[in-house]
Amino acid sequence: MVTPDDQEILDDEAIDEFASYFSSDKPPKVYLTTSAGRVKKEKSETMGFIKDMLITIPNSTYEERKKRTLKDIIDTCKAQDYTDVMVINEDHGRPNGILVSHLPDGPTCLFKLTNITLMKAVYNHASPTDHRPEVIQNNFNTRLGHTVARMLASLLPQNPQFEGRRVITFHNQRDFIFFRQHRYIFDNAKKARLQEIGPRFTLKLKYLQHGTFDSKKGEYEWIQKPEMATSRRRFFL
Repeated sequence: MVTPDDQEILDDEAIDEFASYFSSDKPPKVYLTTSAGRVKKEKSETMGFIKDMLITIPNSTYEERKKRTLKDIIDTCKAQDYTDVMVINEDHGRPNGILVSHLPDGPTCLFKLTNITLMKAVYNHASPTDHRPEVIQNNFNTRLGHTVARMLASLLPQNPQFEGRRVITFHNQRDFIFFRQHRYIFDNAKKARLQEIGPRFTLKLKYLQHGTFDSKKGEYEWIQKPEMATSRRRFFL
């Protein structure tokens, strides 16, 4: 376990792939697409999830994958000054994974995606706004966890508009990352509560790869293997 003020972690963060982003005012620019061979149904759960993510992530854009390779997409996105590529994988019209590749030099993460509840299905959900959200991250306590947390945080602006009262939370519990989005509601000067906006979903890291996505020659910093599940008390994030 490491702490945020650990000197080794601070030294790593000063020179890692996200350093230039966190030390500048450059806003994230995120490109969303789908896995190859997506079921082309406008009302599929995958498209519903993508629409929610476009609302959730400021300055994000979606384009149909068509027959383009991920390498071609990444090269195009680099030329167009995107900061991240996000690929929503699916199975029979249902999203089941998210691949995120940070540009221009990586890293790349693949997450298993489960327990999705779209905005429209959240009971009594708040209406989303265009305000830049505050980002809260909990329990990322290892070096791998810090890297994953910085990657997720880099998808969102670092200058929240607090007047929007919008907050996004990535909460790690036993290596499952729970995503939630809420709005603060102030009933009076002393009392506040949260109203959920949605969507809800859970992420589980499958691998972390150096550089942008490369299925053949990519170097893996961490990859989930069956033999790792030897103890219920051993966690990696």
